[in-house]
Amino acid sequence: MVRLQNWLQSHLSECPEISSSSRIGPCVKSPSKIICIGLNYADHARETGAKIPSSPVIFLKAPSALCGVSDPLIIPEGSVKTDWEVELAIVIGRKASHIPESAAMQYVAGYAMMNDYSERYFQLEDTGQWTKGKSFDSFAPLGPWLVTADEIADPHQLHLWLSVNDEMQQNSYTREMIFKIPFLIHYLSKVMTLFPGDIISTGTPAGVGMGKHPQKFLKPGDIIAYGIEGLGEARQQAVAWRT
Repeated sequence: MVRLQNWLQSHLSECPEISSSSRIGPCVKSPSKIICIGLNYADHARETGAKIPSSPVIFLKAPSALCGVSDPLIIPEGSVKTDWEVELAIVIGRKASHIPESAAMQYVAGYAMMNDYSERYFQLEDTGQWTKGKSFDSFAPLGPWLVTADEIADPHQLHLWLSVNDEMQQNSYTREMIFKIPFLIHYLSKVMTLFPGDIISTGTPAGVGMGKHPQKFLKPGDIIAYGIEGLGEARQQAVAWRT
């Protein structure tokens, strides 16, 4: 981070202006893994009919799902229940294994916004598996920015929201997380070694499509807009899968 600050001070006048029409890719290029925390907001657990977990619910999302927040959401072939989940993502900055909770924040490089798109039929029905329902191409838009940890005074006090076709669906704050960031890093580092660039997506609040009455899911042409305080905003269009 210090190297980047020093470089920017010396080269600011040489930096080209980026056109507003430019594609912005994912803010982390090749993470070794994308780790997601399920049911980490009590209101989301309740809306899905799940028990509030006593320890973190962990699943993995394939790194091939990673994309930019200006890329389209591709509705998978055969999908009937593609859903949305705006989430705060942590980006790991240092190799971490068996980290005490008191030191965990020292391993955070920064934060980004992620939408943990989910195909509920593949996730929960038929031969349902969470990773299977979460790993389709374009199901992990990350960005638009990687905001360094020093820029976010308290990651547990951020407003996050999501709308579909300009209708608000999710509207909450990260303080509602059941398991906070230091504990998540500590807990995960005992289960697997975390490497620089690894992503931990910390869960979503209430307001997902499967929690609606009646349920509501995404279809081609829908516009999904979402944002997190201090981390930026995104606007994606859902498109049909093609060969």
